[in-house]
Amino acid sequence: MKKMTIGRLFIAGAFICFCGAASAKDPDVGQAEYRSSCAPCHGLDGKGDGPVSKALKTRPADLTVVAKKNKGVFPVNSVYRTIDGRDPVAGHGSREMPVWGYRFVPLTQHSQKSADDYILEPPGSPEAIVHARILAVIDYLSRIQQK
Repeated sequence: MKKMTIGRLFIAGAFICFCGAASAKDPDVGQAEYRSSCAPCHGLDGKGDGPVSKALKTRPADLTVVAKKNKGVFPVNSVYRTIDGRDPVAGHGSREMPVWGYRFVPLTQHSQKSADDYILEPPGSPEAIVHARILAVIDYLSRIQQK
């Protein structure tokens, strides 16, 4: 019973934080998540020219034309699956070691862990918080699409 209450509190907190980001006064959570996890490769403007891109064998995708390449429709489900690692992108690394670490991957997706693994991981990323982070990035990406 106590675990269910705590779980519901996490979900409610993540929902409140995510919804609160829509206010003009509040920081743009999606942009902040994008800048911390995606911009090093994809660039601040999403065009694939981040500072790390020069060191990569394959240029990162221009994330401002995702909708344009999909007949004008921003493919939310496909983008979600790419970010969480279900639809792999070679440059993002394997599901076990995505380039952004555990930020967008729920701990329940990982295999058995040793004590050393927990030193490197955050102390727990409940699924609702991971989901909110991914949705925030998707929201930001949908707003930077070329018309």
